[in-house]
Amino acid sequence: MNDTHEPTGIRPPRRRTALWLTSTLLIGGLALSGCASVAGSDAGSDADSTSSAADGSSSSSTGLTDAATISTTDATTTAETISATTAAAEAFLATLTDEQREAVLYDYDDETKTTSWSNFPVTFVERAGLNLTDLSEEQQTAALAVLESLLSDDAYATVLGIMGGDEYLLDNSSSTEESLGQYSIAFFGDPTDSSAYEVQFGGHHLGINATLDGSGESGAGAITFAPTHLGVQPAVYTAADGTEVQPFDGIYTEAFAFFDSLTAEQQATLTSGDVSMCAPGDTCDFATGAGLTGADLTDGQSQLLLDLIANWAGMADEQTTAAELAEIEATLDTTVVAWSGETTYDMSAGDGISFSISGPDVYVAFQAQNGSAGADVEGVSTSGWGHVHTIYRDPTDDYANSVTQQAATGMAGGGAGGPGGS
Repeated sequence: MNDTHEPTGIRPPRRRTALWLTSTLLIGGLALSGCASVAGSDAGSDADSTSSAADGSSSSSTGLTDAATISTTDATTTAETISATTAAAEAFLATLTDEQREAVLYDYDDETKTTSWSNFPVTFVERAGLNLTDLSEEQQTAALAVLESLLSDDAYATVLGIMGGDEYLLDNSSSTEESLGQYSIAFFGDPTDSSAYEVQFGGHHLGINATLDGSGESGAGAITFAPTHLGVQPAVYTAADGTEVQPFDGIYTEAFAFFDSLTAEQQATLTSGDVSMCAPGDTCDFATGAGLTGADLTDGQSQLLLDLIANWAGMADEQTTAAELAEIEATLDTTVVAWSGETTYDMSAGDGISFSISGPDVYVAFQAQNGSAGADVEGVSTSGWGHVHTIYRDPTDDYANSVTQQAATGMAGGGAGGPGGS
């Protein structure tokens, strides 16, 4: 895996970032149950409750906003998620000027959607749409409401943990990448309950491409998150209110639950396989390579593998998740899993893990980055376990087949042999 940093001589422009996320979202929002583990938080609290910043005020160095209340979502069906997200998108668009609306809206089949998300900082790869740092407090809140309406509580908590990690690096690391903490939002197609559109949201270590399609004879609609990039650096950090945040704890827990369920012979086959990476900006052939096939798994092991895949394919409601996993399960026998690195979930030892899951209807890659890319923090791991890039794609349904992935140039391709980036 190559892990690059900014080219010699390039110094990104100084720009105040949206540090309001840490105080207004992370502290309050991560009280939600789910994948983003927070030590000492009330993870078992009522999922329909709301939470707010611990001290009732913003600690943001930018002073952009006071503490916000984070409400959880209760959508359980695809149609409910599409309806809620569309309503939130319409509310956000209503806060914008004509010029801003023009900047955030693209044609549904605009190929920009394939090259405007990346695992590299936003100063290296320009994101589509509007940068949240250019928006008012009201507009920022409305933009994040779109994301909250789209995602399950677990996925929303994970995303907030990722975003908070980037801001933690901005505040505490030696990185010269000052765009950490900046995120952009774009829509491809007009948000509506009756036709397809895509929500693109991301920045460094985050690139969500969610296509929502409310059309169809059954009225159920469809949602796909292929392709999506989730990354984390560091793996564990302390938020402004003193809580410990670990965004990928759920992913790690389920990955090792699958690994530990295997026999010694199965583990040997798994670890002798070919771990691959299809990075943002790459056109991929999705070759499966060698490894452990789904046909070699017991029913229980297959379910554990599906539980792991759901961290990417199941980021919305229960019905959408069930539909996505049913498609993946139908071809699980020919899906190949490969693993390298540690065999015990102990972040105090070794350099982390990498694995890939490649089949006709799913591609997931998870890779530890062997380098901090300059984002060093004393006493905090920002390499290996502490720096991870992941990718989720669907060989049959990337971008809901609205466009074909374009080969990016330069850094947008993620570097040779993997996602690279910082």
